[in-house]
Amino acid sequence: MVASMNQLLHRLLTGDDAVITAIIEAAHTSHDPRILVAAALFAPHGDRLLARAESVAATTRDRQLVAIAAAHQRGDRELVDALARDHLVDHPDSVLVAWIADASHHQPLSKEER
Repeated sequence: MVASMNQLLHRLLTGDDAVITAIIEAAHTSHDPRILVAAALFAPHGDRLLARAESVAATTRDRQLVAIAAAHQRGDRELVDALARDHLVDHPDSVLVAWIADASHHQPLSKEER
């Protein structure tokens, strides 16, 4: 399942519309923080999905993922960078965190950064 999850995330993060739709649909019933976070990145109700991800995150790795995604959603680029760097040292296979870190540099600057 881990290999297939990574493949799914790769396809999701390259903008595969069918996979984006499938992930968002899967998030309705999923208890997997990775699915919920991935869906939150693309769904209009991302804040609710992140709150669910936070409530089911049982491991440090999952809680870090949720914190990074939440910082990204808030536009806190510096915090995303710091948290993602630390996370990726311990979990270099975290495609989702690497994508979030990269995507945070393509967001408009937050009010604090202007």
